[in-house]
Amino acid sequence: MSNPSSSWVAQFNPGDRVEISPRDVGFRGSWYAGTVVRREAKNTNRYVVEYDQLYADESGEKLLQETLDWIQLRPPPPPPEKKVQFKFEDEVEAFYSDGWWEGAIIAEHSGGKFAVFLRGFEEQIVFEEKDLRLPVQWVKGKWESRFEQVHREKENSNCSKEVMKFTQGMQVEVLTDEDGLKGAWFAATIIEPSGEDKYLIEYKTLRNDDDTEFLREVIRACNIRPCPPEIIVVDGFKVWDEVDAYYNEGWWVGVIAKVLINSNYEVSFIEYDEKITFNQADLRPHQDWLNGKWVVPSDV
Repeated sequence: MSNPSSSWVAQFNPGDRVEISPRDVGFRGSWYAGTVVRREAKNTNRYVVEYDQLYADESGEKLLQETLDWIQLRPPPPPPEKKVQFKFEDEVEAFYSDGWWEGAIIAEHSGGKFAVFLRGFEEQIVFEEKDLRLPVQWVKGKWESRFEQVHREKENSNCSKEVMKFTQGMQVEVLTDEDGLKGAWFAATIIEPSGEDKYLIEYKTLRNDDDTEFLREVIRACNIRPCPPEIIVVDGFKVWDEVDAYYNEGWWVGVIAKVLINSNYEVSFIEYDEKITFNQADLRPHQDWLNGKWVVPSDV
């Protein structure tokens, strides 16, 4: 989870109900219910909290208390405005081992039950609907969905006032707004600057209408990024790995839905409600260009 801006700091009072995100190895990505006991000191943003269901010792007689930074706390998420209809491929949080853990639905069962792949445990577990909820993030005092958070981070990073400067001849990838190609990144070369924070680029795979030469376009700098570094995948991809798939001359973001034989994979493109089979040679681990550096999804 990305930290909120340092310009905004949450304030809590003794007795406030909160959810706690432990930083201990093995607990990252989880949220546990608890209560604020007190502020550690008058002029700090650290709080003593007490967990509802984690204990200080094996006897289970004394609830665990910890002193944590404010960014590890948040109010309990509000209930959804309407009943959630969970379905295959939904990102969810599942109540497991006394806390809420990130996962994704990989199968639907009868009786309102769902098989969820929990990333923190790297295993598949079946849950009842009542033990699932949609992930939300608490950002600057407001709740937003995981989709809204990722979209905001990318917009703030890619189209901020300070954009990356590119040089003539630089090899890049370009996000196009052309119908049918939105959301895909295409290899290109910087030809020259073209106005404020814009560049004339030449695609390396897309050609003009006459098919006589490679297409050239003027693109905003916020829709241009360096080519991502290569990540060697030694043991292949796993179900729910986020990948880029090379399709129609560009790289499209998808998720591994099924592992097939001979290094083939079924990739789900959730935004387009479509699944396509690819060989590993046409896949790469997905990376995001955020705040001037490459980040893999698990680091976001």
